[in-house]
Amino acid sequence: MFGDILGLFYNLHVIHFLQKVKSVIYAKILARKFKSIGEKCRIGGFSYLENPKYADIGNHVIIGKAVVLEINDKWEDQTFSPSLHIGNNSSFGDNGHITCINHIYIGNNVRIGRKVFISDNAHGISDFSLLNIAPQKRPLYSKGPVIIEDYCWIGEMVCILPGVKIGKGSIIGANAVVTKDIPPYCVACGNPARIVKYLNDKP
Repeated sequence: MFGDILGLFYNLHVIHFLQKVKSVIYAKILARKFKSIGEKCRIGGFSYLENPKYADIGNHVIIGKAVVLEINDKWEDQTFSPSLHIGNNSSFGDNGHITCINHIYIGNNVRIGRKVFISDNAHGISDFSLLNIAPQKRPLYSKGPVIIEDYCWIGEMVCILPGVKIGKGSIIGANAVVTKDIPPYCVACGNPARIVKYLNDKP
């Protein structure tokens, strides 16, 4: 029985190693489609990938499986100049979704959990004149870029909405919806996300 357990452990180790190798190879294959991809990156796979030519990825970045990456430079009769940056040593979890028409900046050493949604845009604004247009046909609108500074930790299933800046070293709790700026070195949770603790002794 002990031998069976060792065998199972060995097989799991081999599978994990092969998955890691596959993700490194996949990143290298995709490199020509992106604006740039740095050294020793790992990409598990995209379930949807649009206009990666506007995205630059730093060194040692890990992107999980089944990620949706939508970067739109045009929509109906609109045109945009989008850019997406993911800094060195950052990670973005499985089943995440990024949509960009403006600018999304993810700094260095940022950890982002699974099923996280980050958007710098929405289909239209809260205007009665648009409500009789199908949502998918409404013009795209951005309130501003999304900026996530270095050393942030974003929990699972967090939504980060347009025009938001999350300060250096902050932690966003699971399932939070970030609608406003979060200052550096604090913990924010809830919907909408509110600061529950300062990590730099701020009163």
